[in-house]
Amino acid sequence: MMNIRKIAFIGGGNMAEAIMRGLLREDVGVGICVAEISPKRQDELTALFPNVRVVSDAAEAAGWGEVVILAIKPQQAEAVLDIIEHVVTPQKLVISIMAGIPSSKIEANLSAGCRVIRAMPNTPALIGAGATAVSSGRKASADDLDLARQIFALIGVAVSVDEKLMDAVTGLSGSGPAYVFTFIEALSDAGVKNGLPRDVASQLAAQTVLGAARMVVETGEHPALLKEKVTSPGGTTIAAQHALESGCFRGVVMNAVEAATLKSKDLAGK
Repeated sequence: MMNIRKIAFIGGGNMAEAIMRGLLREDVGVGICVAEISPKRQDELTALFPNVRVVSDAAEAAGWGEVVILAIKPQQAEAVLDIIEHVVTPQKLVISIMAGIPSSKIEANLSAGCRVIRAMPNTPALIGAGATAVSSGRKASADDLDLARQIFALIGVAVSVDEKLMDAVTGLSGSGPAYVFTFIEALSDAGVKNGLPRDVASQLAAQTVLGAARMVVETGEHPALLKEKVTSPGGTTIAAQHALESGCFRGVVMNAVEAATLKSKDLAGK
């Protein structure tokens, strides 16, 4: 599937761990090196992944890898890019999962002609159910973008978008799991309010969201059509829908996504 043999991670946090799990689970035949400065986390990664090379030096890892995945906090970008600048040549592909950092900024801090892909995965990637959008920098090729999609498809669904839409991706799927967790919590609270035990209410709420999401994905039908199939005239569902509309439910959700999108642009200095 992949025409590369060595992937280096700069940063060994949760998302890097999720991607490594995907690569190893699917046994795609690539060597992996991860640079992590925390000795405690180094030990954890070594225990989790005996066949992964764990180092403390970002330049060592970046120099070794054919693909370099920047899995660090945005606040660390400038310092880390300074460290790896001399070893990241245009022959390497750089994939950044840093929120809010445009590819142009990464390109400006690395060698001329450097190939950069931006990616925005979300936290369900930790269980192989992530949603990731990828976009190309100025020098990245169609093959580079395809390779990035292949990597992130190992931990869920991967799509490509224009980079100008990455802030919207951050607002929708990047921050989206938090909105869904809040909705599940609200459903569970409602169940408890109406007499259900907490454990039963939470299980039913979570499974309801999971099942509904699977129906959207697996049937390919518009959510509005699926909603109509459970909305009988004069029934319980239409009464609940009326209550949701009275509370501006859809408007509140849209406002939340827009607020996160605007915050992403603000963090990027746009």
